Amino acid sequence: MAALKAEIGRWSTELGFQQTGVSDVDLGAVEARLDAWLEAGFHGTMDYMRRHGTKRTRPAELVPGTLRVISVRMDYLPESQTTAAGLLDHDAKAYVSRYALGRDYHKVLRGRLRKLAGRIREAVGDFGYRVFVDSAPVMEKPLAERAGLGWIGKHTNLIDKDRGSWFFLGELYTDLPLPVDAPVSDHCGSCRACIDVCPTGAIVAPYQLDARRCISYLTIELKTSIPVEFRKAIGNRVYGCDDCQLFCPWNKFAEPTGESDFAPRHGLDDIALTELFGWDETTWLEKTEGSAIRRIGYERWLRNIAVALGNARTSAAVVAALRRRENSESPMVAEHVAWALAEHGASAARSSRTCQREPLRS
Repeated sequence: MAALKAEIGRWSTELGFQQTGVSDVDLGAVEARLDAWLEAGFHGTMDYMRRHGTKRTRPAELVPGTLRVISVRMDYLPESQTTAAGLLDHDAKAYVSRYALGRDYHKVLRGRLRKLAGRIREAVGDFGYRVFVDSAPVMEKPLAERAGLGWIGKHTNLIDKDRGSWFFLGELYTDLPLPVDAPVSDHCGSCRACIDVCPTGAIVAPYQLDARRCISYLTIELKTSIPVEFRKAIGNRVYGCDDCQLFCPWNKFAEPTGESDFAPRHGLDDIALTELFGWDETTWLEKTEGSAIRRIGYERWLRNIAVALGNARTSAAVVAALRRRENSESPMVAEHVAWALAEHGASAARSSRTCQREPLRS
């Protein structure tokens, strides 16, 4: 088993994974924390977090016979962090979470993990396994933490001290009794950069995330109107949020990925909000084919951009773009457009009053 584990690590590297580890299936402590998180209502409308009972924290209940979990990491940062940070709260351009700029990671990792399983089968014959990539009741971060891939930081993302946190995770549940890896220690220390920088205060305490306040939840998971109290804080983030990663000191070690599948598509890494808002549904479907963005649907896409346009610098182009969707057939889109237009009306009025108060200058 030790020799097989070494081979699995080598095969994983050949398949494009940057790190591989093996854990047991004991998530007892995690189960208690999950129950407390759910009891606090921090999951919001994500009812699927409750749906499978203990299968989420007891891998052998989800896949009978599971003894070990092989966790893998694949880096995805498509550009330098400086470039990404420069787009945050831009007055005319959209910010899309860096993980969603390229091909849907579910498909990329799932395909590679299946190839890994195939290589294991060639070596040992038939064995029990199942591949997961953020697609089932799996506690991927705690499992990866137990497998030594990093520690869960105060922002609740997994961090590797040598490469930061810009990576995807995938799992192979298996009945092979492989040797397990040792977890690494927590290195967050007294740092609270992620807590302080969160635009909506979603990290309510170290290691505690209230998803109901998280911009990723608000722009991706939430299917209804975005609460007004969070709209200004969302800024120009139209799909997800990266702030807690962009300002994490450990990410100074992160490097752009060499994985071509995660390269930005259709200019989404640097695109005007007005251009995005002008896409009709046919164009949106074409531009998001094979992308993780497709999961939110066209209506929520427009909802998110309307909020971002409400936060953009007032201009004739911005107001005109909003006016064109003022009478949208979607009540939700129309509501967010009305809010955005009101924001520009208030902004223009404030600007006018300010100009009237200022003394003339030669």
